[in-house]
Amino acid sequence: MSYSEFSFEDLKNKLNLNLREVEAIIERIEPRKPSLLIQETLKENLPIALGIDTEKARSEMILAPVLIELRKQCNRQVSLFSSIDLNIDKSKGLNRVCDFIISHSSEQLFLNSPVFTVVEAKNDNIKSGIPQCISEMVAAQIFNRKKNNSIPCIYGTVTTGSIWKFIKLQNDDVEIEMREHFIENLESLLGILVEIVRVTNPIIQTL
Repeated sequence: MSYSEFSFEDLKNKLNLNLREVEAIIERIEPRKPSLLIQETLKENLPIALGIDTEKARSEMILAPVLIELRKQCNRQVSLFSSIDLNIDKSKGLNRVCDFIISHSSEQLFLNSPVFTVVEAKNDNIKSGIPQCISEMVAAQIFNRKKNNSIPCIYGTVTTGSIWKFIKLQNDDVEIEMREHFIENLESLLGILVEIVRVTNPIIQTL
């Protein structure tokens, strides 16, 4: 078993999680002004990625640039990992590759303190990616506990690149945001992403 094989039932029965839907994960969103680079990049990339309409195209042309912009907005005090192994507990299925992880460290050579996991939705199906995302968040939480990292909660998102749904994990409690966010509202989306970094590490200085 691995992250991608988890179901909602597995989250409850195997990982003993409490799941609930909430109106908003981040109550107050402070919009962030995107750099000219990300504006130009998405202006060029979005039509191509949506036209090709494959996970790889969306990942390379939308997700990666947005997450790199997040790192820039956080003064490069966080690190970004793509297609990284997070092997925590094979017996529980908490193993294999994660699409993207944001970590609280400028160290880019190795994973230090994961706080945000990103799952690419398969076949544009956001809901089907939620169990995978939550299982990766649990693995990140265990990783931090083993490293004695003081991280209050873990965040995650399932995204098609153009649509983003956010999730929060604190101990055994999972909050799944009912609403979705859209790449067209980039300032708001960046506001959420930056706030996630701030919540998990208040000393991070942003642009």
